[in-house]
Amino acid sequence: MARLAVFDLDGTLVDSLDDLHASVNHALAAVGLAPRTRGEVHGFVGEGARVLLARAVAPHGELLEPALAAWRPHYEAHCLDRTRAYPGIEALLAGARRVLAVHTNKPGVMARKIVAGLGLLPRFAAVVGGDEAPRKPDPTGLLEIMARMGAPPEETVFIGDSRHDVETAHAAGVEMVAVAWGFSTRDELVRAGAMVLVESAAELARWVE
Repeated sequence: MARLAVFDLDGTLVDSLDDLHASVNHALAAVGLAPRTRGEVHGFVGEGARVLLARAVAPHGELLEPALAAWRPHYEAHCLDRTRAYPGIEALLAGARRVLAVHTNKPGVMARKIVAGLGLLPRFAAVVGGDEAPRKPDPTGLLEIMARMGAPPEETVFIGDSRHDVETAHAAGVEMVAVAWGFSTRDELVRAGAMVLVESAAELARWVE
């Protein structure tokens, strides 16, 4: 049996907000809408590209498809302009003894491009995107990763920064560790049911070593 640690990507492993903000505003300009603030985009992320753009174009739902069409190539070209791993993440992954994987609601091709571009891809046995499995909080993607790695629930931990991550872990019956540096506040994570919160990558070492 494998011991497995599965990570969310945005807000957990990497700070991607600036690049997401820039690409959302590129898409909005392409369909004739005013830009959104960084804070607004911060509140939109976490449920995949379609939901992100749907929230950005609201209430103009009829512009969703052209906005998505403008967003996708721009973000794919610029997703590494300012995106960086959070402090301590590289060292944490380098010292890991568990099998590691990523389960994100970001499209898989873009997730792997970011992880590879930051030099982290060799650390992960799998990187699964929101277009390759049902989006979180549906636990199907996490359960499929566990089955592929031969990891039972009692030997699996899910590490993330959002309500959806908490709900995914609970639905899969695995331990959940919430990080306090991501896109959700501590209060939001506690309200979602997070029992364990960490303030730094170094605090995660006990769950990956």
